[in-house]
Amino acid sequence: MHPSDEGYETPEEEGFSTPKEEETPATPFSGRSEISDFTTTTSGSFATTPSTANTTSSMRSEISNLSTEGYSRADALEDLPYVHHILNLFLSSRMLEAEDLVREGDPRQERLYFSTAWSIIQSIKAMMSFDDAELASAIEDARHTTEIAQKHRKPPPGIASRVAGLVVGGSNLSFVKNMTDVERHAELVYAETLLIKAVLGIVSSGDWLAFIKEALHMRSALNIYKHLDTFIQQADKDAAAHGEPEDEDIDQDFRSGVLLGMGINSLVLSLLPSKVITIVELFGYKSDRQTALKLLAKPGGWTKERDEPAIDAEHEGIRRCVCDMVLIMFHLVLNSITFAGIDVKFAEKMLNWNLKRFPEGVFYLFMQGRLHVSQSQPRLAIAAYDRAAQIQKEYVQLQHVAYWEQGILLMSMADLTTSVECWRKLIASSSWSKAVYTYGLASCLVQGGDPSNIPEAQQLMKLVPTYKQRIAGKSIPIEKFTARKGRKFQSQGNRLLLPAFEFATVMQVMGRMTPKILQENVLPLIQKEIAALKSSEPKKWGNGTGYWDDLCLARYMEGVVLRYIAYPDPDAVLEADDKVDVSQDETAKAALAAFQEVLDNGAKIELDHYIVYYTHYDLGRLHANIGNIPEAKRQLEMVMSGKPLEVNAAGKKGKYSLENALMVRTHAANEALDQGRGV
Repeated sequence: MHPSDEGYETPEEEGFSTPKEEETPATPFSGRSEISDFTTTTSGSFATTPSTANTTSSMRSEISNLSTEGYSRADALEDLPYVHHILNLFLSSRMLEAEDLVREGDPRQERLYFSTAWSIIQSIKAMMSFDDAELASAIEDARHTTEIAQKHRKPPPGIASRVAGLVVGGSNLSFVKNMTDVERHAELVYAETLLIKAVLGIVSSGDWLAFIKEALHMRSALNIYKHLDTFIQQADKDAAAHGEPEDEDIDQDFRSGVLLGMGINSLVLSLLPSKVITIVELFGYKSDRQTALKLLAKPGGWTKERDEPAIDAEHEGIRRCVCDMVLIMFHLVLNSITFAGIDVKFAEKMLNWNLKRFPEGVFYLFMQGRLHVSQSQPRLAIAAYDRAAQIQKEYVQLQHVAYWEQGILLMSMADLTTSVECWRKLIASSSWSKAVYTYGLASCLVQGGDPSNIPEAQQLMKLVPTYKQRIAGKSIPIEKFTARKGRKFQSQGNRLLLPAFEFATVMQVMGRMTPKILQENVLPLIQKEIAALKSSEPKKWGNGTGYWDDLCLARYMEGVVLRYIAYPDPDAVLEADDKVDVSQDETAKAALAAFQEVLDNGAKIELDHYIVYYTHYDLGRLHANIGNIPEAKRQLEMVMSGKPLEVNAAGKKGKYSLENALMVRTHAANEALDQGRGV
């Protein structure tokens, strides 16, 4: 067992140690001055990706020379400036060019950082497509990179030293300290690729034994990160004793990698339910979210007090951009499922800085769309997604993300005609989830009300259940939801109540609209259906079934819409034209009444039992908005209790649609209240 993995079962890659070339200790790598020659042209405090043909041609020539020269493992870190340039190309939406440079720089697939770059790029492609062949290929690429890293790692000590280390303890720090810079980077790359391979394996495999095996890889990776982090902390402590802020012999490329690994692991653990966290912490894992966020901000020198980072592009570590992206995604994507630590304004300044640096970076344009969604600016979000789709033509899967986001936003705005175009594009070219895309199109056609579209909607609804797929051996919750809706449409004589609005509501997008859109575009259509329900007898509604399901659904959606009219999202940035002149108190009372009618009739629901549980959740959040915290907690705790809420004590309906997603949101909302935060 390698000392870095001490205390854990050894993954399959751990079972070998190839002979290594004789190495002399490398001088600490600080090649940022080289990077400026190849990867950036400085403009003020920003470094922009090279856009001239001369710069690209020069870099291609340099990389081509690398492939013809003999490669020495002792010089592996000299590749970092080139790989940094490749990363900048990738982030600038020049993906195919980045791939070409990796192939040209490492045709024999033996260089540490070129192999790492290739593995990361292929993993991103595979995760975007979820294609079985691409996932298998990406896993093989990650496995190859672990082998390359293994060849660059420090050989394990002899048996006598290892036994002494087990008895005396504390040998890991001295082992890391005695590594060369290349060996420490190899240790870091080894941990990174173990994590990449584990994630890809979990996504692609339906075998639970394989899941356990990959979990062991993740444990080994985390253990390596912990030892490398201990080394850095001790080195910085020694430097502080001599009046230095940190050990300057440790390069920023290495630091950013260790901070990325430690930060992501802690952040992911913090997203787990509190009961699970309690268990994993018994095994020495920490889940301090605030610490995780600080670790991820450190490679860029980001603080909430500054609008600009303390570390510019010329002096950054190679993994700094990834740290920035993880932070931006946490604040702008995960803000729909968690509240603690979310800071949209902090993410906005990070995003703006990166957009100046990568103005055509498709990932940042997507995040700009998410920023506008978080700020209740749907029209600006749609424009950002449209620009992202137009700029980036090389990885078609990235266009699919744009169509998906636009489709749901347009549903929430009641612009169903334009939404239909997005779903048709997804059905035609995306392999992510045919079930969801088909249902998205069908629901728009049904709600649109054009009789000529009903035959197509009927055919689509029949197909939805047949398109369900499984990932890691389990069905996808949102696909199960759409399949149930497809079957319900058929059983009710080709009828569903406002299915596009329902889909947008359960996807948590309806609350991202402006009060004016909700008041003028959405609420009248919901209230029209409520009026029709109220004027009908249950047995005469539709084909004689589904009356109470439809009434409860309509009243639930009405309550959600009224709640957000009365209390727009705290992160909303509203112009004068986005607001409406209504009484907040009266609107809140109307929302309370709508939710209460759902709860009064919940036991009469035939199929859509999820409505009752989601009503308790949104009712709890409404009480939190009003300031009635005890009642807010009571409603949220009812959801978390796991007890059947839609029936009396004599009956139990069992599980309900999208239960896990609601539980995650409810736990987060309850924890926010415990911390004195609004929800």
